[in-house]
Amino acid sequence: MAKINKKELIINAAIKVFADKGFYNANVADVAKEAGVADGTIYLYFKNKDDLLISLFETKMEEILLRFSSLLDSNQSAEEKLRQFIHLYFQMIEEDQNLAEVFQVELRQSSKFLKDYHNQKFIDFLNLIGDILHQGQSDGQFKTDISIHTMKLIIFGALDELARQWILTEDPQENLKQTADQTSNILIRSLLV
Repeated sequence: MAKINKKELIINAAIKVFADKGFYNANVADVAKEAGVADGTIYLYFKNKDDLLISLFETKMEEILLRFSSLLDSNQSAEEKLRQFIHLYFQMIEEDQNLAEVFQVELRQSSKFLKDYHNQKFIDFLNLIGDILHQGQSDGQFKTDISIHTMKLIIFGALDELARQWILTEDPQENLKQTADQTSNILIRSLLV
């Protein structure tokens, strides 16, 4: 029988609790109860609730970065990579709606996360988009007069806002595959030479 990783168990419980109750309304006891551990066990791994939120982000972003990196590690064109990136982004939102809600809504509620945390994993995520754009420009597929820095923020901003709206809408009109198709088409058309 495999040994249960308590830290991972606590992080997964925190995702569910923060998505259900909201970061500010949740407390460590709620997370402990969901994880099936004593309250004190949480403090063996995390200093406080903010530390748990940041650890949750780092752990899950590492998994996300690996998933995106493996998808993009191919000989495909930049256009196809960008299309796959956008589709995977929305697919992951749909696959784990609790995590999506924590990332889209609850992380933004933590002043410690927003002000004090150096967010290298998010920068790495943006750089995946930048790498696709760089490839497209180098291959002559994408316009070279577009700033990679600006465009990667535009792309992420569009995906982020569409995902946030989908998460916060009780009965979304479009499914996320349609959203990914439309978003891909619009963004790629703006980039192609």
